Amino acid sequence: MIDKTELWIVIIGLGLGSYAMRFVFYGVIGDRPMPDWVLRHLRYTAVAVLPALVAPLVVWPQATDGNLDAPRLIAAFVTIATGILTRNVILAICLGAISLYTGLYLSG
Repeated sequence: MIDKTELWIVIIGLGLGSYAMRFVFYGVIGDRPMPDWVLRHLRYTAVAVLPALVAPLVVWPQATDGNLDAPRLIAAFVTIATGILTRNVILAICLGAISLYTGLYLSG
């Protein structure tokens, strides 16, 4: 178990780091227009966040103690294929969820 003092040092450090990163955008450059190259990179932030959140749940699912399983891989494939073919995020998420729960039901 982690020592309480060490835990609080980590929590405070993470809080200060998070505050500092946000302060750079809001406090330092918040009232000035951003350069085009910054805006171009910020456009991809939302696209990168969702896969970063979902990928560990597919590759190392907690429900299977970190082992790969077919229903999650099939659901990920269905979601990605639907998103690429239809360019419809809601449809991709819904079909991925349906395929996941169907696969889990069929696999027992």
